[in-house]
Amino acid sequence: MSDRIEKFVYDGEKADRLDKFLVTRLPEFSRARLQGLIDEGFVTINNVRAKKSGQSIESGAEIEVRVPPPVPSGLVGEDIPLNIIFENDDLIIVNKPAGMVVHPAAGHDSGTLVHAVLGYDPDLEGIGGEERPGLVHRLDKETSGLIVLAKNERAHRWLQDQFRLRTVEKTYLALVDGKPPTPTGRVEASIGRDPSHRKKMAIVTAGKGREAVSEYKTLEAFTDHTLLEFHPHTGRTHQIRLHCQFLGCPIVGDSIYGRKSLTVDIDRHFLHAYRLKIVLPGEKEPRVFTAALPEELESVLTDLRS
Repeated sequence: MSDRIEKFVYDGEKADRLDKFLVTRLPEFSRARLQGLIDEGFVTINNVRAKKSGQSIESGAEIEVRVPPPVPSGLVGEDIPLNIIFENDDLIIVNKPAGMVVHPAAGHDSGTLVHAVLGYDPDLEGIGGEERPGLVHRLDKETSGLIVLAKNERAHRWLQDQFRLRTVEKTYLALVDGKPPTPTGRVEASIGRDPSHRKKMAIVTAGKGREAVSEYKTLEAFTDHTLLEFHPHTGRTHQIRLHCQFLGCPIVGDSIYGRKSLTVDIDRHFLHAYRLKIVLPGEKEPRVFTAALPEELESVLTDLRS
């Protein structure tokens, strides 16, 4: 794969920063990515290598950007079955099963969703100069459901902006022990690291953590359990699990924030990313994607109904 060459002429009336100008011309790249290209010598001004990202450019300056092909990420794709809900040239939406880790990390150097996507599409364009899919949100290992991964820089930036501006609508289904204080409600409880257990998260006082907001409504009430629909407005680690605990109705099967003994026959926590409403790259109107409850969760509800 050869280098991609982009050429521009700066026509501003006043001098401007090189990196600031390039962001307007190559919006699919982050400013950090463009600054990296400048620092590595892939950008010239009037056929002379640019000195630094903040270099001033004058009207009439001819700028050339050479984008090298993505380098191998070091990750090896694996032949792992994927339940693909939607796919195009920019992204892939997967219905992730419980038990699958999303991204390689300590103790999880194989078998992740990223490995599976690389095995499925080894020729994807890549993110940040590497041959790997771009993550814009995550799901816990034991949480099933919809997750979207970008195939290229343009799509990654497009999706990141939507998540940052909170225009993406995510819907989760959660079965909880007991019931919330009210059938519907809104939770505003900040989340930070648990001071006693550094590997856990916790509800903390405002100012000591990050803002976390969720809305919920009751879908179905049972004798000792409640099926809730959750709409997180922020994307904090373990947000829905912690907000359920905060409400006094922890998620069934949650080994970290739930009850010590199981109240139903389940080997995972009952949390599923059911619905995703999002605007795809290059489109104007949002699309809606859904993933039905997995069989093991549906069977729990069937038992409770009977």
